[in-house]
Amino acid sequence: MRAGARGYVLKGAEQQETARTITAVAAGHNNHQIAERLSLSGKTVANHVSAIFAKLQVADRTQAILRARDAGLGHP
Repeated sequence: MRAGARGYVLKGAEQQETARTITAVAAGHNNHQIAERLSLSGKTVANHVSAIFAKLQVADRTQAILRARDAGLGHP
């Protein structure tokens, strides 16, 4: 939280809690904006985003959103 995180989710969180957290922190920020807010380099943010995409087996944010919706997260 000291680094600028706006929230966190525990590993065992229920699906509804995860969805609420994502909704709460999502604001359509790009990598550069995220980097500035967290005092990180844009490359660091890009690396984290790439790791998330790899774990979700998606190629971009749109596919990640669709994957989340298919899992019941967010609004249809």
